[in-house]
Amino acid sequence: MHAATAYAHPNIALVKYWGKSNDDLNVPATPSLALTLGDLRTTTRIEAAASEVVVVDGHQVRDAKIERWLERLRGAFNLPPLRIESSSDFPANSGLASSASGFAALTLAISSAFDLDLSLQEQCEWARFGSGSAARSLHGGFVALESEGDVCRASQILDENEWNLAIAVAITSDSVKSTGSTAGMTASRETSPFYDGWLRATIEAFDLGLVAVKNKDFDALAKIAEASCRQMHALMLSTEPALIYWNAATLNCIDAVTRMRKDGINVFYTIDAGSHVKAVCEADVVTRVSEQLSRVDGVHSVIGSGIGGPAQIKDSSSPGKVSDD
Repeated sequence: MHAATAYAHPNIALVKYWGKSNDDLNVPATPSLALTLGDLRTTTRIEAAASEVVVVDGHQVRDAKIERWLERLRGAFNLPPLRIESSSDFPANSGLASSASGFAALTLAISSAFDLDLSLQEQCEWARFGSGSAARSLHGGFVALESEGDVCRASQILDENEWNLAIAVAITSDSVKSTGSTAGMTASRETSPFYDGWLRATIEAFDLGLVAVKNKDFDALAKIAEASCRQMHALMLSTEPALIYWNAATLNCIDAVTRMRKDGINVFYTIDAGSHVKAVCEADVVTRVSEQLSRVDGVHSVIGSGIGGPAQIKDSSSPGKVSDD
């Protein structure tokens, strides 16, 4: 065993998933289509230790999700106690997919440190046990996540260099979201009268989204992504008790993006389980989009990002995969 450090980028879903078909195996109930954020990252270092220690963003923590994940991993591999140090250069637990990038980086670091010889698909499966969208963060560019039974497969649709887009992330709060995604998904499945309709609509949107990405059809993708975003948050609002992640600044940003598009700027919005707004646009207008969002009432800051590549071992020029299936 040797110490290893890996990093992974968060991803934002353009066609969302919200709900699981198997809670224990963390299997999403629908496929999803996502985009990797290249200028944001989670970096995770692991090494053997006398006793288990987990440090997140400089603070030692007891994280039940990580503990369950490690217990599952040790059912397959003989691993000693570990010291895990993880940090993200963006707000955590606020709808920016820190769990996804965190478990992607953790999986890759452990695979490297212990020479587990995991294929990319196997890495995706292990990462997904920790976070349903973590498999997407092992890839770069545009990534699809689909399931067949209890097996999920993440696949790259376009790499990070094939479509010159960028993302402006409007940070609209410094608070941790009140309800985590896992608990929120369960509540929606169990209480929303619209859950079955959401599943059907998402499957249809996924198929249309794949075509739009493959054709690099910005207008089509904008329509699909914004509709998927609104439908997911409508499902959340219909959950009992209601899941309300948006704030006034979120609505102000939606209005600003809509006005920019009417003015001829190719930009659209998407929002995950949080209040931050991600504006996806053509790369040559990201500065203009960021400046306009920064002037929106209630926006704390704006983070600009290009499309990201796959998770990697730190200081390595090679992607994190060992071998493909």
